[in-house]
Amino acid sequence: MAVNLSSVAQQLLTPDVIAQIASFVGIDRNTAQKVATATIPTILAGLSDLVGTSAGANQLSKLLSEQQGTNPMDLLRTSGAQGLAQMGSSMLSGLLGGRTVDTMAQAIGKFAGTGEGGGKSLLAFIGPLVLGALGQQQRNAGLDATGLASLLRSQKDQIMAAIPSGLSDQLSASGLIDKAEAGARGGMATAAAAGSRIAGVSERASTGASRAAFAASRTQWPYILAAAVILGGIALYALQGPTEQRGTESAAVTRPSAGTVGVASPDFTVDGVNLASQVNSSLGTLKAALPTITDDASAQAALPKVNDAISQLDGITARAAKLSPDARSALAKQIIAATPAINQMCDKVLATPAGAVAKPAIDNLRAKLDELAKV
Repeated sequence: MAVNLSSVAQQLLTPDVIAQIASFVGIDRNTAQKVATATIPTILAGLSDLVGTSAGANQLSKLLSEQQGTNPMDLLRTSGAQGLAQMGSSMLSGLLGGRTVDTMAQAIGKFAGTGEGGGKSLLAFIGPLVLGALGQQQRNAGLDATGLASLLRSQKDQIMAAIPSGLSDQLSASGLIDKAEAGARGGMATAAAAGSRIAGVSERASTGASRAAFAASRTQWPYILAAAVILGGIALYALQGPTEQRGTESAAVTRPSAGTVGVASPDFTVDGVNLASQVNSSLGTLKAALPTITDDASAQAALPKVNDAISQLDGITARAAKLSPDARSALAKQIIAATPAINQMCDKVLATPAGAVAKPAIDNLRAKLDELAKV
């Protein structure tokens, strides 16, 4: 029997991870626990809608396969919350689309009382944890894209039942959940699967069916135990740390931030330039310019921007040799996380009438990204 995906991902929300979330978003730990637990099924809901089409299922399966060597808990330890969030922001935007992620962040921000900025931080931080758990499950079960899609779709009811009513209301108000459809079994629209719908459960149903489903998701301890065995590798990563730290988690509230998972984020500054910020800037330029290329005229307008971004990446590569090993590793993982979305944009450009004009720049871009991924 398949594991409960929401419960599996929630295994990673250890006290140390919750402390990292609270510090990163600027909220207290109780709120961080509540909102992080709610954000997990919200992300899974978006992914279950994404796989409603074969293209979406293939996109998700490919990303999970490419991330096989990137453990989010390792990234949290080496690069801190910021490094993990940079990875998560890129992956979620590539999968669900920037507009959907922004709308989802607004709903989560209102639910958490943090505003859209806090919602984005929560999504970016938790996204890699959810995708890491899902990827591990895909590999352990030997699932292809079709099998992964089937797993996610089969758990729509469980996923929707795990979203608290307060957040469900916000998602409904923002148009991500249509409670009026099929007796409040709604859908979450995404850029990749705009026509599909996510099955939901209405807490206002007079039969009380939603409460039963919610209670079932909370009492499936056999599933959780099975998940712990199947995903032992990730669980062990999440629980690893100094013996003294594990023995005093009950006193986490009074511990200084240095006692939480990981070490201080590495220094990305070389010659007065923050390379991580430059990478984000370059990737942002590429994500804005590449989708505009549809013909020769638009290629002529966009390619100078693409080439500028390539030049900036070239400069980053030259300076990266001066970074510490931890910083180089974190920078490489940032590139690795962003590459699938960039490659997808490049493929779309090559399929347009402007493909021949843009190909030299795209080949150069891909070479630079590969080079940076190995720094």
